[in-house]
Amino acid sequence: MKFISHGSGGGPDVLCVQETDVPAIKPGEILIKVAYAGVNRPDCAQRSGRYPPPPGASPIMGLEVSGQIQALGEGVSGWSLGDWVCALCNGGGYAEFVAVPAGQALKIPSGMSLLGAAALPENYFTVWVNVFQRGRLQKGELLLVHGGSSGIGLTAIQLGHEWGAKVYCTVGNDEKGQACMNAGAVAAINYKTQDFLAEIQRLTDGHGVNMVLDMVGGDYVDRNLKALAMDGRLVQIAFLRGAKASMDLTPLMVKRIVYTGSTLRPRTPAEKALIASELQAQVWPILSQGRARPIIHEVFELDQAALAHELMESSAHIGKIMLKVCGE
Repeated sequence: MKFISHGSGGGPDVLCVQETDVPAIKPGEILIKVAYAGVNRPDCAQRSGRYPPPPGASPIMGLEVSGQIQALGEGVSGWSLGDWVCALCNGGGYAEFVAVPAGQALKIPSGMSLLGAAALPENYFTVWVNVFQRGRLQKGELLLVHGGSSGIGLTAIQLGHEWGAKVYCTVGNDEKGQACMNAGAVAAINYKTQDFLAEIQRLTDGHGVNMVLDMVGGDYVDRNLKALAMDGRLVQIAFLRGAKASMDLTPLMVKRIVYTGSTLRPRTPAEKALIASELQAQVWPILSQGRARPIIHEVFELDQAALAHELMESSAHIGKIMLKVCGE
């Protein structure tokens, strides 16, 4: 099969098409012929050498795919050969075939294309875990989403809106702000021209928000704590500005703030299967009604993976960047 190699690592220019054996499936796994694969920031981190795959995972990049089941491992039930699925991968998505634990696959939501379905797993798993499981977002609460126009940001805005929350976000320009408003945000704060902390205080009459979903880190952490209301929750999912920060922790105690976070990739197949089952029950019906669906920015051919990574790292995109592997 063809796959995208990142060799010993480096910039996007190291990516190239190579050939390797189709992966052998283990008990409990399915083999998927990949139609489309999503491009995510962890892929760029892995390519550059900053995010090695966990032990036992495929060394090939790619954390989400859609496609058709070609083989079933020992003990797999609930799936049949020929079923069309989307799946959260433990790596290996930038290839014509990928082996995935069966519990990490989901049916294609009604009326959704294979392209749209491939854009679901990484972002929707991440948002479900962090906004709803760890962050415990409730109807009527106020949510601030940093990086609102990213794939994760737009997912959090849409699902937060579906749950009846009032969602604010930060963006880098007016076009991105409008996309977030169209997705359900009530206000988009341009972090290049506005102080998001001052704007949140103004928009909430000084009360602050109930929850912040942050992928920025660095100097944002101190301001996030100040932007939270009593009993607020700060959920960290990435550190675009670095994992180290200087902060005043007084608000943590005075306002009884919970500061938490998580990563998805190191979780066990059983944990990921549980997340998949909750998504199937809670979110897939919404998607099947045509709501809260992923926004696709651009689709590249598999051999254009370097261009996809350049676009991802430019942050010029709005929504998801995708790779066409075998297509519809």
